[in-house]
Amino acid sequence: MDREAREHYAVVIQAKDMAGSVGGLSGSTTINITLTDVNDNPPKFPQKNYQLYVPESAQVGKPVGKIKANDEDLGVNAEIKYSIINSEGAAMFSINTDRDTREGIISLKKPLNYEKKKTYTLQIEGVNSHLEPLFSYLGPFKDTATLKITVGDVDEPPVFSMDYYIMDVYENARIGREVGAVTARDPDSKNSHVRYFIDHSEHSDKYFNIDMDSGVIKTTQSLDREDKPWHNITVIASEVDNPSLLSHVPVTVQVLDVNDNPPEINKDKEVIVCENSRPGQVIQTMTAVDKDDFANGQRFSFSLPSGIPVNPNFTLKDNEDNTASIITRRRQFSRLVQELYELPIVVWDGGEPALSGTSTLTLRVCPCQRKGRVQTCQDERGLLSSAGLSTGALIAILLCIVILLAIVVLFITLRRSKKEPLIISEEDVRENVVTYDDEGGGEEDTEAFDIITLRNPAAAEELKFRRDIRPEAAQQRGKNRGRHSPPELNQVDVQEFIKQRLVESDMDTSGPPYDSLQTYAYEGQMSPTGSISSLDSPGTHSEQDYNYLDDWGPEFQKLAELYGEDTNVAESDVAVAVTVAT
Repeated sequence: MDREAREHYAVVIQAKDMAGSVGGLSGSTTINITLTDVNDNPPKFPQKNYQLYVPESAQVGKPVGKIKANDEDLGVNAEIKYSIINSEGAAMFSINTDRDTREGIISLKKPLNYEKKKTYTLQIEGVNSHLEPLFSYLGPFKDTATLKITVGDVDEPPVFSMDYYIMDVYENARIGREVGAVTARDPDSKNSHVRYFIDHSEHSDKYFNIDMDSGVIKTTQSLDREDKPWHNITVIASEVDNPSLLSHVPVTVQVLDVNDNPPEINKDKEVIVCENSRPGQVIQTMTAVDKDDFANGQRFSFSLPSGIPVNPNFTLKDNEDNTASIITRRRQFSRLVQELYELPIVVWDGGEPALSGTSTLTLRVCPCQRKGRVQTCQDERGLLSSAGLSTGALIAILLCIVILLAIVVLFITLRRSKKEPLIISEEDVRENVVTYDDEGGGEEDTEAFDIITLRNPAAAEELKFRRDIRPEAAQQRGKNRGRHSPPELNQVDVQEFIKQRLVESDMDTSGPPYDSLQTYAYEGQMSPTGSISSLDSPGTHSEQDYNYLDDWGPEFQKLAELYGEDTNVAESDVAVAVTVAT
């Protein structure tokens, strides 16, 4: 049986009793039979020759095509493994099997170049993965096909001769010095002209430029190796015919060293001179530093400067190993006599040309133990440093303390200089005016203010203290009143009373040093003509002579003029305003 020809069968079985004799009974059933698959069919390509077009711009590792062989079996018996069996195709392409579709996926292993090779031939083989030895006699379970790939020509960007460039130039070279050159060409058959540019978007410092046509790189600034020993730039190449096609290449420029920096003495450590030093004793060994770079190592020589008197305290010995020793010339140094000494030292380098530099060392005298160990050699700055506080921090702390003390002193001074006002006014604190703005309840209402002065002038002579001054001032005022007592009660008029109060205020030295305005508005009582209100007697005319108002002074001049012109003014309209100035 062949499953590929017929997979399912239905078999009807009948059973009869009585050995199948006439009159016997029978029963039947149907049996469904399904054939299972075996690998008895090899894979077959539908055709033997295939063609495929691939542009030369195809990316490496990406699929460029696919091919499929057919197998009539099912499941694992139909699994196929594809491979490229010829070396020409296997070097440029690879093929893998897609398990879902059972297709061979062809991918690119290396970039294509139309100008070098335009076609490729691939021999592709498809083989079953699972074989059954029982059916091996049916022949080989594999098949082959030929795939011809045609490479398409594409306009490509320029190609540099190298993947990266490394160049060098000496520091301090003149501007416009040639550093090197890059080359690129058009890989297409038309061989278009190439132009070069430097990508300045990555580097803001423009130390170099490039010739657009030749690709020669030159300096635009003076270079300093000690500042920047390496420079990385990116060069861009584009075709004249198609400027949108660009290629990039990294260029590294190394700045070579020249001897342009003099050496210096290394001053990392403080030079200490013991008070009990002996002549010829080595105080400290000095070294030098140089910013320049020496290929064979740095070489330094040391000496004292020439042309100056011989130093009576110290001398210098060149150890000829890039170090020098400071040696004392005398014994017994005293810190109290002189604490600091200065020693100039000249150091030469071994460059070409040789450069020298003079450094001045400061030597500090300190008390030491017998073995030369320093006992104590700290000044005020050292003490502050040992306490963990710098000079700036101490100044800031002292400044804060001074500011706080100034604020406290200013606050106390303001508290002492602030005086309590004798008369407090809610309306105007500058003039200290005592204002009475109460509407009385009639003649019997005397609680708003004290009107006993107008009602009974004699009562004012009694010992009464003013509410706006201290009791002592009130007593003094009572004494002054005794010296200026008013006339009899029945003979006293308002004018005399006001004059008396004016004299008292002028002579009262304990009074406040500002103006005090007191207003009296009292109608009086037991008038022989009855009520003197202008509301009840609009036609009543007063026969009183108001000429005495002219004698009251300039304060009442306006009132005298008013009553001198109009004699029909009612007595109730007379208002007496008293201003007492002290």
